[in-house]
Amino acid sequence: MSEFTHFNEQGRARMVDISSKGETVRTAAALSSVQVNEEIYHKITNQEISKGDVLAVAQVAGIMAAKKTSDWIPMCHPLSLSGVDVSFDWETGNSYTLQIQAAVKTKGSTGVEMEALTAASATALTIYDMCKSLDKGMVIGPTYLMEKTGGKTGDYQRESR
Repeated sequence: MSEFTHFNEQGRARMVDISSKGETVRTAAALSSVQVNEEIYHKITNQEISKGDVLAVAQVAGIMAAKKTSDWIPMCHPLSLSGVDVSFDWETGNSYTLQIQAAVKTKGSTGVEMEALTAASATALTIYDMCKSLDKGMVIGPTYLMEKTGGKTGDYQRESR
């Protein structure tokens, strides 16, 4: 197992120095979901939620959250992102689940996994917030990294489980 790099000589937290790392194109995609009841599903898809277009607002929230990840996660470096895309896909059948995919891209010295995970999470939380007056029993998650490219550790592709 590799040595932890987020601790200084005194065993205290530090932000890792990435100044010697080369810039490469880095991407990451994360997935989250929100399980809703049938009423919420119909109101979202027919744009009948009183707070507005749920998916449009949630999409913007996810993009904004990706851009502000270093404000949320203490050891994350502020990054200049070259692209963020949040997309949706409904799964219906026995339940109504909105799949959320967040894809993030940059050219830099550190990866964008946390930005993708933050975007997916903030998107899900925004959907919950906009629909909670109808049902507080919505379920968020799981949230996980699907893939990442670039950097010292190379590419990662989540195995289907």
